[in-house]
Amino acid sequence: MSDNLQPRGSDDTKLVQPMFTPIKRRSFFMYAGATAGATALVLAGCSKDSDPVNPLAGTISLGAGDVGVLNYAYALEQLEAAFYAQVVKTPAGDFQSGELAYFTEVAAHEAIHRDFFKAAINRDAPGKLLQNLTPNFASIDFTKRASVLGTAKTFEDLGVAAYNGAGKLIKTAAYLVIAGQIVSVEARHAAYIRDLLDTTGKSFAGDDQVDPVTGLDKAMMPVDVITAAQGFIVEKLDASTVGK
Repeated sequence: MSDNLQPRGSDDTKLVQPMFTPIKRRSFFMYAGATAGATALVLAGCSKDSDPVNPLAGTISLGAGDVGVLNYAYALEQLEAAFYAQVVKTPAGDFQSGELAYFTEVAAHEAIHRDFFKAAINRDAPGKLLQNLTPNFASIDFTKRASVLGTAKTFEDLGVAAYNGAGKLIKTAAYLVIAGQIVSVEARHAAYIRDLLDTTGKSFAGDDQVDPVTGLDKAMMPVDVITAAQGFIVEKLDASTVGK
């Protein structure tokens, strides 16, 4: 994808917060220009009660309606982008042939996803963008392949389940289309990571993620996903109103 496909409204000089990294950014925001941007969307849930900060609870609310879903996805993509940027910056000494190149590509994918959501929210819901989050990767040993792969598996499986669960909460069809495109990429990541961890080739669609009866992937609701991800994020997030 061309490096010219930059998100409209993106400002590289501002990407210096904790979870942003100097990865050369490419973006499929042009796709959104043909869908979400072309419809001059007015997001649901952009009233005063969906402001990102919730001082009474000491948490950061992700918001309500479609903007809440977008901020929810933005939070997860910030986390994944920060993780893979660190993987590339300090690659494990025992990575096998080709693995660093693979993670470099994934780092670019996640940066694209992150920047898409940032630009989309800034354009369609000004003032409602979730703040830049601070990662907590203290439990990860980036010098060890097993630690990196184990964490990547956690993040990718969680990301797929998160998009699957959030789909029914999205009210704007154009955003649902984009979410469907993103989750398919996350699923590719998840399958590959599982193959790296299990050389038998039997785990890429394991029963813990794909229901053997329905053939459908696991789905999780925002509150459960944020609970699972919270240990990797310094700020406390509240997903209780996402999609409502």
